[in-house]
Amino acid sequence: MPSYRWRRLVADENLVSELQESLHIQPVFCRLLAQRGISNYEEARQFFRPRPEDSHHPFLMADMELAVERLDRAIRENERILLYGDYDVDGATSVALMYSFLSALYQNLDYYLPDRDREGYGVSLAGVEYARDTGATLVVAMDCGIRAHEAISLARSYGIDFIVCDHHLPEGDLPAAVANLDPKRPDCPYPYKELSGCGIAFKLAQALALRQHTPAEELAHLLDLVAVSIACDIVPMTGENRMLAYFGLQQLNRDPRLGFWALIERSGRRYPLSISDVVFGLGPLINAAGRLGDARDAVRLLLAAERNSALEAAGALVQRNRQRREVDQSTTDTAKRRILSDPALARRKSIVLYDPSWHKGIIGIAASRMVEAFHRPTVVLTRSEGRVVGSARSVPGFDLYTALSRCEHLFLSFGGHAHAAGVQLAEENIPAFVEQFEDVVRQTLPPESETPELEIAAQLDFTDITPKFWHTLKQFEPFGPRNMNPVFRTNGVTDTGQSRLLTNNHVRLSVRQGEGPVFTGIGFGLGAAFSAVQGKTFDLAYQLYEDSWRGETVLGLMVKDIALSSG
Repeated sequence: MPSYRWRRLVADENLVSELQESLHIQPVFCRLLAQRGISNYEEARQFFRPRPEDSHHPFLMADMELAVERLDRAIRENERILLYGDYDVDGATSVALMYSFLSALYQNLDYYLPDRDREGYGVSLAGVEYARDTGATLVVAMDCGIRAHEAISLARSYGIDFIVCDHHLPEGDLPAAVANLDPKRPDCPYPYKELSGCGIAFKLAQALALRQHTPAEELAHLLDLVAVSIACDIVPMTGENRMLAYFGLQQLNRDPRLGFWALIERSGRRYPLSISDVVFGLGPLINAAGRLGDARDAVRLLLAAERNSALEAAGALVQRNRQRREVDQSTTDTAKRRILSDPALARRKSIVLYDPSWHKGIIGIAASRMVEAFHRPTVVLTRSEGRVVGSARSVPGFDLYTALSRCEHLFLSFGGHAHAAGVQLAEENIPAFVEQFEDVVRQTLPPESETPELEIAAQLDFTDITPKFWHTLKQFEPFGPRNMNPVFRTNGVTDTGQSRLLTNNHVRLSVRQGEGPVFTGIGFGLGAAFSAVQGKTFDLAYQLYEDSWRGETVLGLMVKDIALSSG
């Protein structure tokens, strides 16, 4: 397995000094702020002390006036409104948010989430037909729609209007919707461009509330949904997203809606929940509804109004996610064995695997697992609805979309971005695709992208890690993309003699630096790396976490890598 390249993140030293002068905090934290693009006192204030009033005015978003007018008219004229969302966490939370908000004002509502296997991503023609059959005259599409030209044109021919709340990049002209709410529209002046789909749905609710003179505090109960969408859709944890996630996490920990409460109970998560708890604990359970069943089950849970039914629905999702994990593990194990047992596959720069028996809802996860295990651009293919479909995942520094575009003549369709993509192709084109994709990767994969990289935020001595240090570091939460939990480096570390190897190549560490304090930690998958440095002086790369042991809470090291000290 590949070892990490350690790369220290840079920061403007003049900016670090200026921040220290104005903030009077330790230089290491000024360095972390500078790495996050924070350059002055007010930006630091917004980062450390978010306020609801830091939220941007919703009417700054292009077409918001049109969206509110159309939604308001639908309510006044008792039109049937269909809330349409994608089948993942962002889509499910968007639908639940808009339904929760509108149902307090209005009852003629319905919702629809497409079937992953039969309809695929986005606004489907089947969804439009459902709207027509059920008498809907307005569809609010969330986390999708900005590229749904055909479906929205069909709806328009039926006399059905669309409001699109999307956060994906448009392609070409905008669809023929009444309003296209998307900060990534080239002509949209909204100051923050990285909202989740649910975040844009929240801005629409915010705008309608302003129009109807509803106090802003009455929307606070919706923020747990927004926080979960931000965490699970892996959007940047910066600016307005960070503010919404900050208050949404407070809501989730203080007074979660029944659906989230039931998921927390059934999953065994403990309060207070962090972003990691949401991403790895709640997110997979919500996603399990659409991966191996009906995505609407997740919305029903998020709208639950009775404790016992919420617990029952949450238990069903826990069971479905357990089944998903079993299928995921089986698929991943089979895929790994193919690579490890075939020297020709092991020598390749790319991975393309096909098995018609693999479940379509799992292949994206399997592709991610292959990237984790082998650190190569990966495409995992299966058969669905008479076609070969695939999910692709990339490694840092490699533009997957551009690489796939050079194979476009072999596809029935493809789409995505630099890090992840989906493809459809005829089965007879698989061998040609395998060879051409390998050729493209060999020609364009940067050498530095062939080994996973570990970004080191700062170097610390163990004596720097005090309760005061931890108190300040905690204020960098919630963590997420562009505000990652920092990885620190400590040099010249030795084993106290109390470290021990665990099963599955894990290691429980007890270490110190010189005669300084002893720290304990865990290194998953690092047993062999520890054995190689045992009895010597070594360097650690790690994150800090609170570790509860026998009723006492101490700071522990979540060790990411171990390297022999060079000096």
